[in-house]
Amino acid sequence: MSNNLASLINEELARATPTPAQRLHAIEQAISRRVEAEYRDDIISHMATMQQQTLPEASMMDLQPELEWHMRPYLLDFIVETHVTLRLQPQTLFLAINLIDRYCSKRVVYKKHYQLVGCTCLWIAAKYEDKKSRVPTISDLKHMCCGAYEEDMFCQMEGHVLNTLEWTVGHPTTDSYLDLFLGPESPQVTQTIRHVSRYLCEVALYPRTFFSFAPSLVASCARTLAYHILGIPCPNPNMHSSIYPSQGNSSEMHCLSTLAQHMQQPSRAVQKKYSRQSYCNAAQIVSAFVSQAASNNGAGIPNPATPPPTLSAPHSPASSIHTTFSEASTPSSAYFPVSQQNSPANVKQHFSPQVYSMSNLSNVSVNYR
Repeated sequence: MSNNLASLINEELARATPTPAQRLHAIEQAISRRVEAEYRDDIISHMATMQQQTLPEASMMDLQPELEWHMRPYLLDFIVETHVTLRLQPQTLFLAINLIDRYCSKRVVYKKHYQLVGCTCLWIAAKYEDKKSRVPTISDLKHMCCGAYEEDMFCQMEGHVLNTLEWTVGHPTTDSYLDLFLGPESPQVTQTIRHVSRYLCEVALYPRTFFSFAPSLVASCARTLAYHILGIPCPNPNMHSSIYPSQGNSSEMHCLSTLAQHMQQPSRAVQKKYSRQSYCNAAQIVSAFVSQAASNNGAGIPNPATPPPTLSAPHSPASSIHTTFSEASTPSSAYFPVSQQNSPANVKQHFSPQVYSMSNLSNVSVNYR
């Protein structure tokens, strides 16, 4: 065993209670840190390549004939709340939303299938990121959608999503970049910093504006803003530009300014999630900072000195969808067996709190232990 690895193991053991399980975990952490440091440059290069290949296109989503951008927050609230209920890994949420957006960038999705696509993408992401014991069953998915879809529809949709994405499921999410920028757990990087940073990353999942920013840039800005909110000097604030110099500081300032604006009005689902003690009350910390900044400045959080570029105008859906999208679309009712609950007469024309409310799961008994 090399001296460097031995010192890393001793450092981990010094912070852990010397039980056999914790000693094993400390050794695993030390080995993981060493491997990560050894292959860091290769990992960053591969993540940059995958990032460009697996980004959704907002301009293509603009062309959806039935879906509107105001529907997306309702679906994301449903996904966030379901993710919390199932106690899935943080990266599963970010991957699921990436899969949803990528699929909607390539295929026509009908309103009656939007929730089906979202739930199926969460299912795929859970299989990719989580333990087998945490992956929901098809029966669970049906209950979460209040019986709107038959069980075999989830299997058909899973195959359709995977074939559309050419089985490219992996994606360097904002959460994975955040872990890279924050580094391994240490006394300097507290759980509060991690939770506030991740809270800001989840806030950025909602606005269409953030489609123009790479996940690596959003993660870097969330990290910088989290340190600022907590009043802690940010170590290496130019970490992102040093790793990806081609993106420049102007993009980072624009992203930071945009994130500072949108964190003032977060999604209620995300705010409720991060209001718990298990998340270090990250939502309250950010809310208190916003309130204090508003009282000090009279008009909210000040923008950076460099003015951000003008945002693009609101989209206007194109008149025709067939000239841009692939001919294949989300399977219509001819492909899916239509149940009584899923008949056109009973399918909601728009997302509503009744459809996307976790209160509908109150009678569902799903145990994940």
